[in-house]
Amino acid sequence: MENKLKLEIVTPYGLIFSEEVDEVTASGSEGEFGVLPGHVPFVTTLKVGMLIAKTAKESKIFFVNWGYAEIGTDKVLVLADSAEKSEEIDVERAKAAMKRAEERLKKAEEIDFHRAEASLERAAARIQIAQSRIPK
Repeated sequence: MENKLKLEIVTPYGLIFSEEVDEVTASGSEGEFGVLPGHVPFVTTLKVGMLIAKTAKESKIFFVNWGYAEIGTDKVLVLADSAEKSEEIDVERAKAAMKRAEERLKKAEEIDFHRAEASLERAAARIQIAQSRIPK
C-alpha cells in the first residue's frame, strides 16, 4: 500500500466503505483536516459534515454524522454514528427533515432545542453534500 491510505468508514449498521485512497479530507470538531500517506498518527472527533476520499481517478463524497477518526501513517478509520455516500442521499427526505426542524425551532419553548438544531444541521449537510460534485 505504498503511497496509499486504507480508508474504512464504519457505522453501527456495518462497513460503509473500505478502499485504498490517495487523500482524505474530513470535518473534525476542531476544523477541517486533510490526511496524506505518511501522516502523523492522531485521533479526533468528527462533527456533522463532509468527508472526501480522493484517488487519481475520482473523488468520493460522504455525509458523516458525528463520530471519531483514527489516523495512522497508512490508514484512516472512521467510526461514525451514521454515514452515507453522496449519491445515496435522499434529497427530498433531507429537505422534509430540514423543514420539520425549522418549524420545531420556531416553537423553541415547546421543544428540545438542541435536538431540533442537530436535526437541522444534519439535514442541511445532507442537502449540501448531495448537491456537491467534485470534478475527477
